[in-house]
Amino acid sequence: MTFVYHPAAPIRSLMLAALAACCVANTAYAAYPERPVTLIVPFPPAGTTDLIARHIAQALEKELGQTIVVENRAGAGGNVGMGALARAKADGYTIGMGTIGTQTINQFLYKDMPFDPQKDLVPIAQTGTTPNVIAVNANSDIKSLKDLIEKAKAAKDKKLSYASPGVGSSVHLTGAYLEDAAGISMLHVPFKGVSGSMPALIGGQVDILMDNLPSTLSQVKDGKKVRGIAVTGAQRDPAIPDIPTVAESGLPGFDVNAWFALYAPAGTPPEAVNTLVEAARQALASKDLKQKLEQTSTQPGTIFGTDMTAFEDRERQRWNKLIQDKHIESK
Repeated sequence: MTFVYHPAAPIRSLMLAALAACCVANTAYAAYPERPVTLIVPFPPAGTTDLIARHIAQALEKELGQTIVVENRAGAGGNVGMGALARAKADGYTIGMGTIGTQTINQFLYKDMPFDPQKDLVPIAQTGTTPNVIAVNANSDIKSLKDLIEKAKAAKDKKLSYASPGVGSSVHLTGAYLEDAAGISMLHVPFKGVSGSMPALIGGQVDILMDNLPSTLSQVKDGKKVRGIAVTGAQRDPAIPDIPTVAESGLPGFDVNAWFALYAPAGTPPEAVNTLVEAARQALASKDLKQKLEQTSTQPGTIFGTDMTAFEDRERQRWNKLIQDKHIESK
């Protein structure tokens, strides 16, 4: 018997094997997700980021058909949790809720960042935006932002103090931004979240509270112990329509909002990322999620996938300049 050697046969076999491998991979991710997905929240339970993350998780469960397990990993202004996300297996089964702080502020404050927000994470979707609120004790003689500015300018020996959730937080920088815009100087008093800053305001240990509106909304709406004097967004918030914006109160153009977004580790398969992007898009368009977010004074996000990159770049430029100008450093 004569054997005929066909030199193209090994090449054809390799091509078929590669094609088969691609088909297997595509089939695997066509079924994504096949098991629960972990959502890392880099801040403590009950805070604004956590509240929004849990609403998003419930909505994503419906779109993905899988359980979303929320895991709080707080510390270092969100760096601990997002650092853990960056080191997680890039398979689509671990995602995280980043913020304006973790993605566009911390890198200019912390010398030893455990992750690079531009290289180590892939954006999925902006999930929401919310203004910050400026509030005082209900018994304070500060009735408006104009009163606050006048009192701050008149203070000589003892500056007005304002509380925030921590050094370098977006709320702290909102205070610094306000100082620049109004030409005043205040004493920043950092706390570990609103659970510490709110009692300090009510107890009279600080003059002013600045925080993400969702965390303080119930107290501000109640009004018995806390008086909201301004919100930092461009428009009044529907939940507290009687409280004016900073811009309306004498500082035209002032517009600062906190924002939140979902991320996956760099290297996550595009098929999984695309599935997550579309799931987030559908979730954020749903009436149910919109209502839940609006109850916490959060507007659904409108930026998805790679469009987040340009948005983040603009935010980094804004906050880096402020941090350098005000010589703000993490402690």
